[in-house]
Amino acid sequence: MSNPTRNQYYLGLISGTSADGIDAALVRFDGNATHARPELAFGRTYPWDPALRARLVELGQRTAMLTLDEVGELDVRIGRAFAQAAKAAIEASGVATADIAAIGSHGQTLRHRAQGEIPFTLQLGDPSTIAERCGLRVVADFRRRDVAAGGHGAPLVPAFHAATLHSDAEDRAALNLGGIANFTLLPANGAVRGFDTGPANGLMDAWCLRHSGQAYDMGGGFAAQGRIDEALLARLLDEPWFALPPPKSTGRDQFHLAWMESKLRGDEAPADVQATLLALSVRTIADALRAAQPHTQRVIACGGGVHNPLLMAALAAAMPGSVVESSAMHGLDPDFVEAMAFAWLARETRAGRPGNLPAVTGAAGPRVLGAIYPS
Repeated sequence: MSNPTRNQYYLGLISGTSADGIDAALVRFDGNATHARPELAFGRTYPWDPALRARLVELGQRTAMLTLDEVGELDVRIGRAFAQAAKAAIEASGVATADIAAIGSHGQTLRHRAQGEIPFTLQLGDPSTIAERCGLRVVADFRRRDVAAGGHGAPLVPAFHAATLHSDAEDRAALNLGGIANFTLLPANGAVRGFDTGPANGLMDAWCLRHSGQAYDMGGGFAAQGRIDEALLARLLDEPWFALPPPKSTGRDQFHLAWMESKLRGDEAPADVQATLLALSVRTIADALRAAQPHTQRVIACGGGVHNPLLMAALAAAMPGSVVESSAMHGLDPDFVEAMAFAWLARETRAGRPGNLPAVTGAAGPRVLGAIYPS
């Protein structure tokens, strides 16, 4: 296999379950060592075309179906959008294309069904289109090998968290607050574990968009206008998935507005529902940590939810034994941790190293993830 570290830069691309934009992170690796520390050289979020984003949100909420032709066309359209974001990021960074070893592209998840008789996960964003338009090799399709090996294919970022945030001095947990929340448990001594806990921003964003026209609840202002509906919260918490033991994963195709609306009486004030959705995220996150690693001393949060002060304050109150802080305190921009992770995973794949943690995903063993599409 070719030397994966001849060039120091890798570009990570991801659009998460919230479909709020394409995150691009250009990552520089300090040296050729296996555990070379990644540094964010450039990060920016590029907006989706509004019509395409609306379509992705609609599909994520399971309010629309696709024909086979539409799947093929959407795959290319997403690939073109990722390529456009990649080219814009490279140009804005000032880094020469020749110095970039590869693009690590997660794609856009449309369906994640990692359990059942025929498990699968589906991310769109044609890697060949990205490679052709950018003139760079692309590493993509990271999740399906783990699913084929009996795993959930998610979360995959814990391996990156372990490489960058572990401490021998204290038990830590990395908390990603994207559309879905997930933990990486980083004990001072012991195996790294990770799992999804349920909704983080996804339901709140969708409800906020419907009732305010805003893509997300800026500063938690909408939720702050309401009161928690304890009866509604209890009905939401009654979802059997929350009681499943790790490893487990989920997505917008499970926790969508139709699911939430099935729990409504119909006379709730919109702000009260928003406040209750925030409480749902907080409760399920705190309960999951208490069950899995009760003596966690530090929770290091990343993802868009870090910018919601109401959410962060509620999490700190629900986990009083832990310091709750942004990953920025540890040199990782909270908005680009996941994109950085897929740059890191691309580097691991090119080196022929496994990118999954079987204790996290439930896979039968370590696996080299993804496929390489030549430039």
